Formats: sequence, structure tokens, C-alpha cells
Amino acid sequence: MEDTYEIIEGSVEYIKYANEINGYTVMEFLYNDDEIIVVGKFPNLNEGESLRLKGRFVEHLEYGEQFSAEEYEYIAPVDGVALIRYLSSGVFDGIGPVTAQRIVDKFGNETLRVLTESPEELASVKGISQEKAEKICIAYRENFAYGQVMLFLKQFDIGNAIASKIYKTYGASAIHVIEKDPYKLAEEIKGVGFRTVDNMAQKMGVGKDSAGRIRAAALYVLSMSASQNGNVYLPKDKLYEEMRNLLEIESGNFDENIFQLTVNNFIRVDNDTNIYLSYLYRYETAIANKLIQLASADTKSIITDFDKRIDNFEKHEGLKLAENQINAVSEALANGVTVITGGPGTGKTTIIKCIINIFQEEGYKAVIAAPTGRAAKRITEATGYEASTVHRLLELQYSTEDDESNFGRNAGNPLEGDVIIIDEASMLDINITFSLLDAMKNGSRLILCGDVDQLPSVGAGNVLKDIIGSGKISVVKLTEIYRQAVKSLIITNAHKINTGAMPAVNEKAGDFFMITEENPARTAEIVVDLCSERLPKKYGLNAFTDIQVLTPMRRGVCGVENLNILLQERLNPPSKLRSERQMKNCIFREGDKVMQIKNNYSLRWEKSYNATEDGEGIFNGDSGLVVHINNELKYLDAEYDDDRVIRYNFNQFDEIEHAFAVTIHKSQGSEFPAVVIPVTSGPRMLLTRNLIYTAITRAKQLVVLVGSKKCLCDMIANTNETRRYTGLGGRL
Repeated sequence: MEDTYEIIEGSVEYIKYANEINGYTVMEFLYNDDEIIVVGKFPNLNEGESLRLKGRFVEHLEYGEQFSAEEYEYIAPVDGVALIRYLSSGVFDGIGPVTAQRIVDKFGNETLRVLTESPEELASVKGISQEKAEKICIAYRENFAYGQVMLFLKQFDIGNAIASKIYKTYGASAIHVIEKDPYKLAEEIKGVGFRTVDNMAQKMGVGKDSAGRIRAAALYVLSMSASQNGNVYLPKDKLYEEMRNLLEIESGNFDENIFQLTVNNFIRVDNDTNIYLSYLYRYETAIANKLIQLASADTKSIITDFDKRIDNFEKHEGLKLAENQINAVSEALANGVTVITGGPGTGKTTIIKCIINIFQEEGYKAVIAAPTGRAAKRITEATGYEASTVHRLLELQYSTEDDESNFGRNAGNPLEGDVIIIDEASMLDINITFSLLDAMKNGSRLILCGDVDQLPSVGAGNVLKDIIGSGKISVVKLTEIYRQAVKSLIITNAHKINTGAMPAVNEKAGDFFMITEENPARTAEIVVDLCSERLPKKYGLNAFTDIQVLTPMRRGVCGVENLNILLQERLNPPSKLRSERQMKNCIFREGDKVMQIKNNYSLRWEKSYNATEDGEGIFNGDSGLVVHINNELKYLDAEYDDDRVIRYNFNQFDEIEHAFAVTIHKSQGSEFPAVVIPVTSGPRMLLTRNLIYTAITRAKQLVVLVGSKKCLCDMIANTNETRRYTGLGGRL
């Protein structure tokens, strides 16, 4: 509560720890002639600086009493000793303790005025030349300006990381830039969005129809449309409609501001009607050009004894390839770019194995990757060839200094593979596709393998579908179900659903069941009972690692949010043996199943069995288990696939959520021994054929549907996919 806060003043004695990214700092602080430990977020802090802090004294179990600061502001150094420590802290090149003492002895209380205004006076101090005095004064003014900018931004609830970016971009003139046009931040600084600057601008009294606000709204709508709806561009009329809704104005000078954004190279207008963010236009154009370049290369089949190679592979594997499978292998050997698409059980994995086998026998280096860690692990196990994620293939790198990620493999440092095979290619969005193609050397081959009838990528674009629809790339569509797969109702029902037919259910000794229940609340109860009791007992399945609940929606009785609460109560109830942490909307508990819900390229991981093996990067859709919660030090450890353990500070909990139940969209690229799918009424735009098809194809051994047969029938009949505005097919 407010009355429990204290305000203290003092100076920074020693910085014990400082996180460069989020500003979290542990320091020794001189307060009332005593050194105390202070913790909090203080970006760019220097020893000797004087601060006024607002916070609480707390008792740490391991480290004892410390002051936890919630707010701070810079103040003039409280005495000469603090001023000397500040001047000799390293902020000012060439000032050590002796020179700092001389400065304070000479100017006393006037020291800060001299540093601000009078380098010529400072040059009168022994050991300080005129040139050195000017450098010292410039450094002081910059350091002072940083503090002023941080305090200015604090009133608008701007976080430390974004505030530091703003200062790094504009320096001491940041306040002037913001006061002149706060919306400039949204145009020029990555990570600063419309909502942030609009809140700031409205507090400053900027008009709702200002040019800066209109331009910022256009960029925001285009960005949100790409990240949330998968659109690479928006038609002008649709963009303007969404801008009007966002800005809450009936009309504005939209055309002129769109033109200005074009002049400044923030957006690109194609065919007078299609409006792109500039980088997405560049990506889409580059993808089309590179695909045509690769596909046009002279890559006649390298194999002269093709039939013999196929025969040898069949004998070695103990199988017989179908005619269209052999055709797929032949096309992959003969073309620079090949797409192999088909539903479950059509032998895509076998084809990949055969292709790699033949290429490697001929001395070509073939590499295989998939968009997610789970998909890479699955294809590795299925083919026996090591696969990686596309991010790892491209050697993802992260710079703490710039808070930016990039790939080590690119046009200047291309991939070494002669043949690049991407599994689960329906998940490729325009961003990762651009980076992949940019890193491919001329003359190498690209083989995209995936199921085009599944949901499109989470990110912008509909790459696989656009490539197939263009008619300019070699495509082999597999339709025949591999004979071993015919025995599985999961596979045969997936193909039935894909053709609009109802699935066969509840056959004796089958692997596909439906429990009919019209009441959504009762449906949720059955789902929980299946996961916690019935399926583990009947099939020996582990409720945490073998069974996954997949649902179309986030909200509602059978949505992700409610089902996760119910499943946590049953599968991982409160216990004195398990630590937990109460958050705003949920409780995280040791043993909980969790999922990463956004890409974070900077989070470090260590192997649970070998702390010396580490790396960085965790991606949207990765799931794991909470293995430890420390409420005193405020962190949570979660263990993901491949024994990677990641530590989250409590302020990073917005990056994870419970994963006892997940949306079908989040399950892309994953496979589970068993899936349980509630089928209830909801928004028609969500309940589509490709959604239920995708959910069913995530299961390896068992599918259980729970809910309404009418709803299932409606989903299968609903082929209306939400349109994505993409131009790749046309460019090809």
C-alpha cells in the first residue's frame, strides 16, 4: 500500500550487478552515513551519483535487509565526498580521485555549475588542459541529460529499455524531439508502438487529427495486421477503415500522410492500392526473385542410374515406394526448387529420407531443418538424419548492445549445404523465408515439404500456398495413403475431413473416438477427466508429456484460459512440496506445464545435465515444465525440449502461459501421442475445416473429440478461411 513506502536520499557507492538489457541493478548505497543494499531498475547508473529513492525495506532470506526501489530520480550530489566519487567513477575520462579532489577543493558548491557552463574555468585546475576540460564538460552534460530524459519519460510510464533506446537515438535533444512530435518515436525507434506514443501525446495535448498521429496509426495498423492476421499488405480502403477506427476520427488527410511515409521509405505502395511496410515489400520481392533464380538454374538430374538407386533404397528400408513417391524423389533431384505436399500417411518423411540418401551417396551435402524444435526433433527421429530448427541453421545471433537479433548466415556468409530441405514448410512465414533464401548460395537446391491444407504460418504470409498456387515451381502433391498408414483411423479420418466427410469414430480397438456432449460445461469436465484419469489408466499415458488438449478458442468454457485452470487444479494442485507464485490472472506452480508465447532471442538457456552447454533463444510455441520457483530472488526455471533450462524473472511472466491446454494454432509443427479436442460452438471464422484437420494431424496414437456432432459437422463444412493479403504468388 502507498503508506508503506519510504523515501530516502543518498549516493551510489558500488554497483555489484547491473543487467544491461532491463536495467536491474544491485548496489551499495550510502544513506545516513550507513551503506545499505538497494535493488531496482536503474539503467545507465554510475557510482557516485546521488539519487532520491521511493520503495520499501525488505528482508531477504539469503542476503538480509535491503531497500527495494520502485521509483527514483537524480539529485545533486549530497556532499563533497559524493561529488568526488561521482567525478572519479569512470564516467569522465581522465579524472581520477586526485583530480576530482582538486576540482571540488577549487569550486566547492559551484562545481556542478562549472561542469555545466564553464569549461574555461575547469581548465584552471592543475592537470586539466582546455581540450580536456571541454571533453569533461560535454560528458557531464550528456550524463546529466540522460538523467533528465529518463525522468521526463517516466511520467509517461515508459519502461527503462525503451527509454534507453530513445536516448540512444536522440541524445540530449530527446525531450525537444518528443515535445515537438511524440509520434516520431513510433516511426524511428523499433519497439515503440502507437499505443505508447499516443498515450504520451494525448497527455501532452496533441490533436487527434495531427499528421504525426495519422502516420503513426498507419504504421501501427500495418504492423498489427501482419503480426496478428498474417497480412503482408493491406488494400488502401481497408487500411483507411482500420485507421479511422483506431484514431476515432471520421476523416483525415490520409493520402498526404501516406505519401509522406512513402517518401520517407517507411511504406511502399504497389499498384496504387496495396500498401506494404517497406521491409515486407522488400522481403516479398526478394523471395520471388530468389525462388525463380534457384528454380531456373540448370539442375538436370544428377543421377544416371535412378531406378537402381530407388531399388537399393527400397531393399535397404524393406518397403516399396508408390509411383507418386518415386516421382517426388525424381522431381527433387531434377529441379532447383521442389515442393512436396500431402496429408498424413502419404510418405513425405520416407521421401525425405530417400532424397537425402541419394544426394549424400553422390557427395552432395544435404541439410534438413524445420520451423520449430519439436518438428526438428520429430523429423530427426523419423529419418535418422540430424535436423535443426531453421533459426539454428541460420545461426541466430543476438546483440545485447543493440537489443537486436540477426542471422550469422546470410548473403555474405551463405549456408554450406548443397541441398536445403525444410519440413513442415506450411509454417514458414515471410520473415524466416526471406532469411533462409538470402542465405542460400546460387546453384543450391531447395526442397519444401509440408501439408498445404494445414493452418498457415502464425507470422505474416502464406508462403507454401502462394508458391504452389503460382504454378511456377515444381510441385508434387501426394494423395495416396501409404499402406501402413491405412490402418490408422487418425490418418484416414484426417483425409476424410479434408474432403468434407465426417470421420469414422468409436471403432473397437481404434485410435479415434468421440464422446458426444452438448453442454459446454460438461464437455470441459469430461476433457479434464480424460486427461487426469481415464486415458492414463487405459493407455498408460503420462498426463503431462503424452496428452495434449487442443482447443480452437482462448475464451469460453472450453477455451484455453478456463481449461488450463481446471486442468491445473486436477493435475497439479497446491502442495506444501511445490512452490508457487500468484500473478494477476493465474498461479504458476512447480510442476506446471507452460509454453513460451513470443520469440525471445536473448533469453539464455543451459542444459539441465551440463551447465557448461548453453545458448540463447526461445521461440513462440516451445513448451516445457516449471522445475523451480524462487520467490525470494523472484525467478522461475522452466525446462524445455532437449533439456534446455531457462530462467525467467518474475517481470518476464508475460512471455509464458500455462500449456495443459493450448490453441490449435499454437500446436503447429508439434506431435503428441494423444490429443483431446473439445468441439463446441463459437465464432464461425475460428471453427473451420483446416483448423480441425490440423488438430487431428497432431496426434500419433490417439484422438478423442468431446462435444457436439453438429458443431463438428459445421466445422468440416466450413471451408471459409480468413483471407490473407499476400502478393508472393502474383510476383512469382
